[in-house]
Amino acid sequence: MPTPVLMPQMGESIAEGTIVRWIKKVGEAVDRDEPLFEISTDKVDAEIPAPAAGVLTEIKVKEGETVAVNSVVATIGAASEVSKQEPSQSASAPAPPSLDSVVPRDADAPPAKPAATSRKTNGRTASKPAEDDSRKQRSSPLVRRIARDNDVDISQIHGSGLGGRVTKNDILGYIDSGVGTRDSGSGTRDSLGAEAPGAKAAGLGAPDSGLGIRDSGGPDPGFRVEIKPLSVMRKKIAEHMVMSRRTSAHVHSVFHVNFSTVERIRQQKKAEYEQLGTKLTYMAFIAKAVVSALRRFPIVNASLDGDNVIYKKDINLGIAVALESGLIVPVIKHADEKNLLGLSRAIADIATRARSKQLKPEEVHDGTFTITNPGQFGSQFGMPIINQPQVAILGVGTIEKRPIVVDDAIAIRTMAYLTLGYDHRLVDGATGDQFMAEVKQQLENFDAV
Repeated sequence: MPTPVLMPQMGESIAEGTIVRWIKKVGEAVDRDEPLFEISTDKVDAEIPAPAAGVLTEIKVKEGETVAVNSVVATIGAASEVSKQEPSQSASAPAPPSLDSVVPRDADAPPAKPAATSRKTNGRTASKPAEDDSRKQRSSPLVRRIARDNDVDISQIHGSGLGGRVTKNDILGYIDSGVGTRDSGSGTRDSLGAEAPGAKAAGLGAPDSGLGIRDSGGPDPGFRVEIKPLSVMRKKIAEHMVMSRRTSAHVHSVFHVNFSTVERIRQQKKAEYEQLGTKLTYMAFIAKAVVSALRRFPIVNASLDGDNVIYKKDINLGIAVALESGLIVPVIKHADEKNLLGLSRAIADIATRARSKQLKPEEVHDGTFTITNPGQFGSQFGMPIINQPQVAILGVGTIEKRPIVVDDAIAIRTMAYLTLGYDHRLVDGATGDQFMAEVKQQLENFDAV
């Protein structure tokens, strides 16, 4: 009996999911609980296991499509039940949009005239090609619109663009030469080459940045580009970051912190921690110091709800993990109840499972404070954006040896810049700096006991 494969509900607040990739193809055998497809939601990416053993007989939802939870996305059955799907229904990624889809024809522009329609061009009668004919002479929607507005036969223009593409400059030069202007004299430019009033309305006056991108955001028709749609994760990150900027009054404080004591302890205990199955990293020390500071300054662990301040009793640390496709922030729940070893294990665990897409939805919820580490890539420091609805985020710069002044002498110490981004609606500058002073003090005088 065929078994339907459903879009799972990855958490109470999640109503839909996007098929990112089909791991199995139609006709392939699958075992129960074997990864079948990969989904992306607004909270987490995950590989979904097969609900039963058998053969993948049908795929109902293509890669890139978003459907509601509990929708049937595929069927598992016997090999004899494999359906012969049309090529368009196969589990292949959607093709990147062409320039035509990125720079569509103006909705107000008149539709293309039939091929049999005749017109006059400088007193001559010529057959106007259909829209499909103009597409054969490679050109952009903008160029075709200019051609329509000026009764120009694109096939008569020699294109200077890649592969003979007719560019905006080609058609404007053709019109300026007087060969392709309308009998009415409503040319795009006057005899001195100045832009006519109608040119701006036709989109001809859109300035070019010089990089092949018009100020309107679309690519210049004559410029070589590759266009790909945003991934689901990238769209969610973009929406979340813009929303955070609009919501919070961002302020940043940067502190220079001496990690020499931390480095000494780390070297002393590195082998011991490896025997216990984990690595002792700087992030564990930073997390421990942050937890101590959040206890002293609970306002930094709070959130705003209208005119109310919500003080969180638990300290749930979000640790930003960089993925190939974006960034995800899994959460260490009750981080204040863990010692240095517990934090080391928890950080390593969530980072590994985030990269292998094995996180559960609840593991990216309910964070109260976030730590991000751009320093692992060499950044001295950054100005991180707050992870809503939190009110603060800590950015960790690269940790390295630097010359500093100690007792009026130059010394070499292991140093790093730590940046606190905080919401000035709730956290004042004095409070933010006092919080960071506490983090600095904890790290520079770390007690390993």
